[in-house]
Amino acid sequence: AGFSTALSQTPSISSISSEGREDLQVNQLETQIWIKPGTQKTDVDFSEILNAIQEIAKDVNIFFDELEGVNSPSKDDDSLLHHGNLTSTSDDASRLEVVGEEVPDKNKTNGLYFRDGKCRIDYILVYRKSNPQTEKREVFERNIRAEGLQMEKESSLTNSDIIFVKLHAPWEVLGKYAELMNVRMPFRRKIYYLHRRYKFMNRIEKQISRFRGWLPRKPMKLDKETLPDLEENDCYTAPFSQQRIHHFIIHNKDTFFNNATRSRIVHHILQRVKYEEGKNKIGLNRLLSNGSYEAAFPLHEGSYRSKNSIKTHGAENHRHLLYECWASWGVWYKYQPLDLVRRYFGEKIGLYFAWLGWYTGMLFPAAFIGLFVFLYGVTTLNHCQVSKEVCQATDIIMCPICDKYCPFMRLSDSCIYAKVTHLFDNGATVFFAVFMAVWATVFLEFWKRRRAVIAYDWDLIDWEEEEEEIRPQFEAKYSKKERMNPISGKPEPYQAFADKCSRLIVSASGIFFMICVVIAAVFGIVIYRVVTVSTFAAFKWALIRNNSQVATTGTAVCINFCIIMLLNVLYEKVALFLTNLEQPRTESEWENSFTLKMFLFQFVNLNSSTFYIAFFLGRFTGHPGAYLRLINRWRLEECHPSGCLIDLCMQMGIIMVLKQTWNNFMELGYPLIQNWWTRRKLRQEYGTQGKTSFPQWEKDYNLQPMNAYGLFDEYLEMILQFGFTTIFVAAFPLAPLLALLNNIIEIRLDAYKFVTQWRRPLASRAKDIGIWYGILEGIGILSVITNAFVIAVTSDFIPRLVYAYKYGPCAGQGEAGQKCMVGYVNASLSVFLVSDFENRSEPTSNGSEFSGSPLKYCRYRDYRDPPHSPVPYGYTLQFWHVLAARLAFIIVFEHLVFCIKHLISYLIPDLPKDLRDRMRREKYLIQEMMYEAELERLQKERKERKKNGKSYHNEWP
Repeated sequence: AGFSTALSQTPSISSISSEGREDLQVNQLETQIWIKPGTQKTDVDFSEILNAIQEIAKDVNIFFDELEGVNSPSKDDDSLLHHGNLTSTSDDASRLEVVGEEVPDKNKTNGLYFRDGKCRIDYILVYRKSNPQTEKREVFERNIRAEGLQMEKESSLTNSDIIFVKLHAPWEVLGKYAELMNVRMPFRRKIYYLHRRYKFMNRIEKQISRFRGWLPRKPMKLDKETLPDLEENDCYTAPFSQQRIHHFIIHNKDTFFNNATRSRIVHHILQRVKYEEGKNKIGLNRLLSNGSYEAAFPLHEGSYRSKNSIKTHGAENHRHLLYECWASWGVWYKYQPLDLVRRYFGEKIGLYFAWLGWYTGMLFPAAFIGLFVFLYGVTTLNHCQVSKEVCQATDIIMCPICDKYCPFMRLSDSCIYAKVTHLFDNGATVFFAVFMAVWATVFLEFWKRRRAVIAYDWDLIDWEEEEEEIRPQFEAKYSKKERMNPISGKPEPYQAFADKCSRLIVSASGIFFMICVVIAAVFGIVIYRVVTVSTFAAFKWALIRNNSQVATTGTAVCINFCIIMLLNVLYEKVALFLTNLEQPRTESEWENSFTLKMFLFQFVNLNSSTFYIAFFLGRFTGHPGAYLRLINRWRLEECHPSGCLIDLCMQMGIIMVLKQTWNNFMELGYPLIQNWWTRRKLRQEYGTQGKTSFPQWEKDYNLQPMNAYGLFDEYLEMILQFGFTTIFVAAFPLAPLLALLNNIIEIRLDAYKFVTQWRRPLASRAKDIGIWYGILEGIGILSVITNAFVIAVTSDFIPRLVYAYKYGPCAGQGEAGQKCMVGYVNASLSVFLVSDFENRSEPTSNGSEFSGSPLKYCRYRDYRDPPHSPVPYGYTLQFWHVLAARLAFIIVFEHLVFCIKHLISYLIPDLPKDLRDRMRREKYLIQEMMYEAELERLQKERKERKKNGKSYHNEWP
């Protein structure tokens, strides 16, 4: 009855299948069943009639005229809905149940199945009855049923205007599209071969295993008894084929395709179903963008909590298992169950967590070495000659660091800052900078190998992305111009080269303008620092007045952080506008363009002030009596008497801690608050027991959807952190340690968010992390250059080295120990005549508080001649020696590190040798197994024919 109207409007269908052409014939006006002569009507099996009707339904053509849309009764008619309890409408075929088959009551009440308790819900569509796009939705749902998908509808228990459309893919549909999509499925258990071992190696392994018996039993590994047996990881796989279905391991057709694969197949179908007459009126994404549907998502596999312990009663479902073994804070020290993550969320999300876990693991040696450098500075602090001289220099009076209000100060007043500087700027800093540059290369090269192993285990080696669909916006813009696609051979919209270039130029201009906005913001911070240092120097509180420069740096960093967060919101909108202006052809092109812009904006925004402090602060200030001024008004800021590195350390430490804290709060805090507010409203309306009685689709709908950009925010946060960890690591060796601590928390935060706070995302496939790998390589190259400049320009490593070998007590002896640094502080300070101050720079105090009489001379950091020399305040020979040494160090450091990086890249193959051998052997075994299985099948058929006495041809074998 459900197909009567459609059948009455279609031409006669004279064939149903190859075996039933004589059994069934459908007339254009009515449905009749013709039976072979000699067959009684009472002998007709009703299931055969049902199968025939289902075959007819697949061949029904849907016409898109208004008459059919108005007159034909359809299953998505809202008048068929029963509001209130779990009542719904379903496809006629799904109503017919085999008599005597029992269905567990749990399936009917857990919200994961249709009303019959047999058909598992593979996908959910949500719309509102008040939405005007009714006709498009009806046509779309009729075509969904024509594709073979089964459907039920359910009204929301909390809002009768909200309708849930539940979709189920039968076995026939899954098999058909799994073959079209080349879904790889298991067909034979893997056989592991052990390599031959020599006796000597066997003895060593026995001794090692005996020693391991005294050690703890690998506490970071998950309990194998807790995790389910993931069969596809222990089996050889091949693209699914219905003709060779006997080759595959099928214990139960309902569980052969896991839930993630089923949802992916259904989504693939929905993306190719028409909703209106027209070439481009196709796909679920367009219906979501025009508001026909409000949401579309696969279901979670039940609740992530259970009354019973997982150790005694086992996991209720995979979601519960993921929560207990992955998202729970109690397992923060254990490895991630990546295979289970991949099975539940898909390969794309699984690769993100695999990369994040690999990055976190690689941070352990970097954090250990960075901590060692810091502790080395702590242990050698009392033996540092430079710090001793600074702390003992009570007779050296430094010139004021700002105009008028800044007083003269003793060099010994900066004793604490000199000691703190030594913690980060010591003899081990150069070694650590080289180590981090090499570490970045090793991290990327070994990630290639790790990715290859994961791709092999997850059957991604031979997977290729399908030909991507054109974005609807691109089609709407360039639908009038078409050209032939060289791959598909079909006409498609075409963007002229001149139009594309003009849009790229406008986009590049927008990027340049936003970078100028960042520079303007940095310029504002510079003015703030210049103005505020004088204000703090005249402050009433002695604590702030005596530490005016530190207070200026600290407040400037906090203000800079606020500006960074505000500009990030603006940058996202600008990047979105510029990317849409470019009109990318496909979704991947749009995603790559948007990713590059957002990374560029946020990277410049986050690091611009750091670059200013590292390479410009105190470099172009002039000297007392001839200061360089900003707009001929504000005197440029100088470094602290102990150096500029302390300012860089404060900048990196504060920004890194605040940024990571804020990101973690926003990632988890916002979904938690939103979901808590939703639960609170439901409790007020339905009581405390209402939420637990809701079906699973209602609970998932009340969760937060995954953000529109997918994993973009997660990747961007980690890539920016990677930049902080490598680019200025010579100035802040504790950066890898902070990154490690953050990532340990980040993994569990993201896991908790995916499992408990977000709707289940669609399982997507991917072979790698995409454009982010190229960005990581670029950061690795940039880190070599910046660390070379930090060591040569920002730190005092080169001036100390020049003094030790050329001007110190050990000059010409080839030594550079602490005894060779005696007198370095005095040699690095120049003398200035106080009477040579400009009128606007002259301090209010005359310095009589130090010696009882007005000061005649003060000291400042520079290599200049004294005031009574033939060329007053000219550069000394030591200045040029230091400058030449700095340039030489930059060149040698960069070339040396780049050579090491390229050598490591060359020596480390992208594919492990054992994996290459396994792949070759598996390919060989698969061919042998397929041949043996086919040979076995043919031999069985031959024996059956002989047994039945039927004639057969002399065929192979």
